[in-house]
Amino acid sequence: MNDKEMSMVDHLSELRKRLIWVISFFILFMIIGFVVAPTLVEHLKNDPAASNISWHVFGFSDALRIYMQVAFIIAVILTLPVILFHVWRFMSPGLTQVEQRALLIYIPFAIILLLLGLSFGYYILLPMIIGFMSNFTFALGAEETYGLTQYFQFMFNLILPVSLLFELPVVILFLTTIRVVNPMILKKFRKYSILIFVTIAALVTPPDFISNILVSIPLIALYEISIWLSGFVYRKQKERDKEWEEEFAIIKTDD
Repeated sequence: MNDKEMSMVDHLSELRKRLIWVISFFILFMIIGFVVAPTLVEHLKNDPAASNISWHVFGFSDALRIYMQVAFIIAVILTLPVILFHVWRFMSPGLTQVEQRALLIYIPFAIILLLLGLSFGYYILLPMIIGFMSNFTFALGAEETYGLTQYFQFMFNLILPVSLLFELPVVILFLTTIRVVNPMILKKFRKYSILIFVTIAALVTPPDFISNILVSIPLIALYEISIWLSGFVYRKQKERDKEWEEEFAIIKTDD
């Protein structure tokens, strides 16, 4: 009992140490993000997707709020590798060497997928939605005048969820590696997943069929890729299990 209590204390102490490292890096990157935020905001304001928009602020703290939001996004993106690394270090004692190496390889892929998600949301999804909404404004004969806070809030609320959904293949690989899911389970829940993706696409896009399809297709494709990757990892696991069983049977026979 004492050993188990000490083990739990050790785990909590290790978790606390990892959290301190992550929070420290997040604060550092938040400061860096706040320094570069004015330049990035100016770049976003001059983007072709927003070139026809008249910018306004409706409160004294709007500009500061925008800089803080941009700094927060920058900090989250830069801290992601640190978070993944410390998650790996925290879990690695309970994993085999093969699983440790596999999870470590997933870290750069998670970063790449996050950047792909951000690019897709910003360069494809956001201009499409702005163009769709602008057509209604033009049809009304109104002038587009938006608050800077509202614009950036809308942009973040749109891009961030899509970017996180792009992490699906890495999440599935991770869960397959630790044997929580397998390709059979993923195939079984395929139709429910497609329904969820279509619902998400309907929530983050304008109410037209083309926009929903353009968002749904990448998400469904990512799920299908996840199933294939899960199957690849699952087959490797089965091969290793078979080798271990044969080796154990030989050792037991020799004894």
